[in-house]
Amino acid sequence: MPVPPELLAILQCPACHSAVEESEDSIICTGCGLIYPVRDDIPHMLVEEARRPSEGETK
Repeated sequence: MPVPPELLAILQCPACHSAVEESEDSIICTGCGLIYPVRDDIPHMLVEEARRPSEGETK
């Protein structure tokens, strides 16, 4: 189940405060590129749980 558009509209990256967009199984910051996991349809927007994109991985 995707993250509802209403929720995506108000979410922002806790690290840089940029907008975010949804990927298959994560939320990606459009500013700094941090990737936040989505588990059980719940975005985990904690900087400690985020990861940086690997080489070749696109935003």
